[in-house]
Amino acid sequence: MAQFTDFNNSLAALKSTSDIALKKDADSVKQSIKNLILTNKGERLMQPDLGCKIRNLLFENFTPQTTITARQIITETIEKYEPRAELINIAISSAPDNNYLFISILFNLINNQDQQVLDLEIERIR
Repeated sequence: MAQFTDFNNSLAALKSTSDIALKKDADSVKQSIKNLILTNKGERLMQPDLGCKIRNLLFENFTPQTTITARQIITETIEKYEPRAELINIAISSAPDNNYLFISILFNLINNQDQQVLDLEIERIR
């Protein structure tokens, strides 16, 4: 039986029942973390603090401090808004000339010690 469930972001319906498809367990938590990171603070009505300011970093000059700041922002966001995940590591690499970040998040679910990996690519759209 699935411990964690969320609606699938696509809101696609199941062919057999016409119900909205669900994400379960690790996939549910991965989708939630991705949504948190890709949501800008102030973007959601009635929840102005929800989200992450990671996209703002794409408009800064890339330095080693940029990576440290990105890691700190992501860590704070996940720890505050996703209690189902226990962070292990966040690896960030950048392509400064292209204003691009590649983020790899390693975590465990709170009820399971199997390590999960979420890879995200974030780039500035010109």
